[in-house]
Amino acid sequence: MTESIPSRQHKDPVLNDPSVQEAVVQLRERILTGTRTTVGITGPPGVGKSTFADSLLKILGPEQAVVVPMDGFHLGNAVLNHAGLTTRKGAIETFDVGGYVSLLQRLARANEPVVYAPDFNRVLDEPIAACIAIPRDVPVVITEGNYLLADEPGWREIRKCLNEVWYLESVEDIRRHRLLERHIRFGKSPSDAAHWAHGSDQRNAEFINATRHKADRIISWS
Repeated sequence: MTESIPSRQHKDPVLNDPSVQEAVVQLRERILTGTRTTVGITGPPGVGKSTFADSLLKILGPEQAVVVPMDGFHLGNAVLNHAGLTTRKGAIETFDVGGYVSLLQRLARANEPVVYAPDFNRVLDEPIAACIAIPRDVPVVITEGNYLLADEPGWREIRKCLNEVWYLESVEDIRRHRLLERHIRFGKSPSDAAHWAHGSDQRNAEFINATRHKADRIISWS
């Protein structure tokens, strides 16, 4: 096991936040214990969870951490179409929570040589199985997703698998602008993007905001 964690020089704006600096220091202290740490990053759609998780990965380094997105457990489009949930894609009922919990439990146990996790391809708009490898000796697993603090059947098991959950929040106008840009970038027309962002996405955001108080750490970033 690594005996010391070298400091890394990054210009990444994530490190400008004192609360993030403190969190990173504590993560590095956990690494020195030789046990695996699982950290959840949550917050409403468009807040920048994936960007934040990737920045945290760069800060810690790929030998110390890996990112596992909850989006890999989106139900496939064929399943959504059959269930009449296509217009609700991204809502809590459109994920395979059982599969996600099972993966987190395996990652928390860290008793397999390697565990493979799915990812989500935004171009295809589909989950892709077994494309993220998590070796047993990687000490930090960062998982990011919308509903990590949801107190719903099945979902409440997620919190038991995570050592910490960090809640990201942003200025609301910035968050919605990011969301609109993302929808347009991946193929929606401006009018469809606005309809989605102010409809289904906003309902999901309100649901997620109601779980904010359960987070171990609240990080504001823009």
